[in-house]
Amino acid sequence: MKTAKWTLDLAHSDIQFKIRHLLIANVTGHFRLFSGTMHAGKDDFTDADFKLAIDVYSVDTNNEQRDEHLKSADFFNADYYPEMQFVSKAFNHIDGDKYDLIGNLTVKDVTKEITFKVLFGGEARDGFGSMRAGFDISGEINRNDFNIHANDTTEAGGLVLGEDIHLHANIQFIKEED
Repeated sequence: MKTAKWTLDLAHSDIQFKIRHLLIANVTGHFRLFSGTMHAGKDDFTDADFKLAIDVYSVDTNNEQRDEHLKSADFFNADYYPEMQFVSKAFNHIDGDKYDLIGNLTVKDVTKEITFKVLFGGEARDGFGSMRAGFDISGEINRNDFNIHANDTTEAGGLVLGEDIHLHANIQFIKEED
């Protein structure tokens, strides 16, 4: 079977994250710039191969001072590690429209295997005749696993930031026609 190439549509996709602040509320942010491809030969995408690159400089938490701090050596160290990457290893069908996406996530100089939960939204042709496929992706990582540390205790000794980062992405791909 012929493998089709699909390209991520940035205008119809988003990548978000959420982390606890002072362990009482969440701070939410997203990345404005990212790119990706998917290659698949099967109609159910079980042979899909995903690659995603995220521009760390595009982090946006709706607070410029915080965004600059996130880009600093305290967190992402964007001057040395300007891009995060995800490369899939498997896309396993679970049930109905549910899948597990397993792959390697690289943040800074650390690569770890993670599993995302995926809800396949389906396929449809847009107004220009292009085939599109949508995926709702969610997961969680521990920031310490990726050396995302800062001096993060309050004067009373409590944590400023939680350790778990919740990730959520709505990704839409456009099929490249022959």
